[in-house]
Amino acid sequence: MWPEKVIPGVNGVNGRGYPVPLASHEDVVKDRTLFINTLRSFHFSLGSKFLVPVIGGKELNLHVLYVEVTRRGGYDKVVNEKKWREISSVFDFSPTTTSASYALRKHYFTLLHPYELVYFFRLQPSLLNHSGHSFQAIGTIDAKFDCGYLVSVRLGNETLNGVLYHPAGYPAVSASTHQPCNAIIPYTPQLHKQGRRARRRRAGDPGRPKPNRSGYNFFFAEKHSTLKSLYPNREREFTKMIGESWNNLPPQEREVYQSYGLKDKERYQKEMKEYKERLKVLNSSMIMRRE
Repeated sequence: MWPEKVIPGVNGVNGRGYPVPLASHEDVVKDRTLFINTLRSFHFSLGSKFLVPVIGGKELNLHVLYVEVTRRGGYDKVVNEKKWREISSVFDFSPTTTSASYALRKHYFTLLHPYELVYFFRLQPSLLNHSGHSFQAIGTIDAKFDCGYLVSVRLGNETLNGVLYHPAGYPAVSASTHQPCNAIIPYTPQLHKQGRRARRRRAGDPGRPKPNRSGYNFFFAEKHSTLKSLYPNREREFTKMIGESWNNLPPQEREVYQSYGLKDKERYQKEMKEYKERLKVLNSSMIMRRE
C-alpha cells in the first residue's frame, strides 16, 4: 500500500467545486435543448472544454448517451455490469466503427460523469467541494512501464483502475533506445538480446520507427509485469497463463486493448511515412552533392 495521494479532478477542475444544478434530472431527460444548455453551462462553470465528440464521422448524441446510461443506474453500474456494448447498440454507428463501446465509455467519463453526479445522483455541491480541496484516496501501483504506472485507487466504495503518466518535462525516454515514449502504453525493450534476430536489429537503421504492437501485445506486456511481481519463480508459465487469460477476456475488455493496437498502428504508419519522407530528402541531397 502506498501513501495517500491527492486525486485531482474529483471535485471539479483546477480546484473548483461542482456548480449547483440548474434543472432536475427528469427535466433534462425530457428536453434535449435544456440538457445541452445545462451541460454547456456546467463545463463553463468548471472552466473545462466542452466539445461534442465525433464517432464514425458523426457527432455523438450526448443526450441519448446520458439518458441510456442513467436509465441503467449511472456510469459506475454500467461499468460494473459491462453494459457498454448494449448501450452502443442504441446508436446507429457505421459497421466500420471500431471500439464504439470503449469510445462511449471514455467520452461519458470525460463529459458526462461529473454532470451525472450533480444532476442524476443529486450530490450536494458542499459535499463535492470539500472546502476547496481535492479528495484524498489510497492507491496501489500495480505495474510500471517507461512513461508511468498502472494504478488502482480506492475512492469511497469504488475502485478505479487507470494509467498515471510522468508529468510533462520528465525524461520519459528509454535508456536503451533513446526514443521518446510515443506508444499508447510504452514498454522497455529487453536488453542483452542474443541471436541472429537481435544482431540484425542492431545492424539496422536506429532511426526507423518501432513496429506497432497488437492488442494482445499490450495485454501481454501488462499481465507479464503483474505476474512477474506476484510469481517471480514461475516465469516459464507466464505465456500459457496470459494466453488463457486473453482467451477468457470478455469482448468489451478485449476491445480496450485492441483499440491500443489500432492507435499504435496509426502511430507507426504516421512515423513510417515521416521516416520515408526523410529518406527521400536525404537521398535527393546526396544525389545533388554527387552532381
